[in-house]
Amino acid sequence: MYNNLTKHYRRSIRLPGYDYSRPGAYFVTICVENRNNLFFGSLKNGTMILNKFGNIVRNERLKTAETRPNIKIGEYVIMPNHFHGILLIVGARRAVPLQKTESFGKPVMGSIPTIIRSFKSAVTKRVNELRSTPDQSVWQRDYYEHIIRDEKSLLQICQYIRNNPLNWDDDDENPLKKSPRYVAMPNPQRP
Repeated sequence: MYNNLTKHYRRSIRLPGYDYSRPGAYFVTICVENRNNLFFGSLKNGTMILNKFGNIVRNERLKTAETRPNIKIGEYVIMPNHFHGILLIVGARRAVPLQKTESFGKPVMGSIPTIIRSFKSAVTKRVNELRSTPDQSVWQRDYYEHIIRDEKSLLQICQYIRNNPLNWDDDDENPLKKSPRYVAMPNPQRP
């Protein structure tokens, strides 16, 4: 993992060799840089009340589908310190993929990593313009993704997303939770 001790190499959480521009459904979770920050709004009686930053996320989410004809937006929720959503890549695959996996500095047009990078960048730019904080980070460096492989999994993940605001009081991502904080990515396969 380390070829040079002075250089840190990050291990990718992407599925090696998988074509993330391939038609299909993808569940993504993106967290704010400091998860203890209720950055996008607050929950009241199981309903998310978006603030001005949360509205930016909502608007950029809509633009993602408007500007990319091969992308459809599925179930989603904006939480105080993270975002869950389903992205669907639709339509025919590219006839001859020039590059099917992303590498640093070489985005693959229409791929999930490129779409997420563009989304995060657009949100960050608008948030920083609004709060006059140029070059300030909004998001954590990476994101969680899950390739949705069948209808049963899709339905479970949609239910998880819908219930996320209702479960906020018990959510490990909730900085207001009274019990000791255990940071774990959600497992949409749980019953």
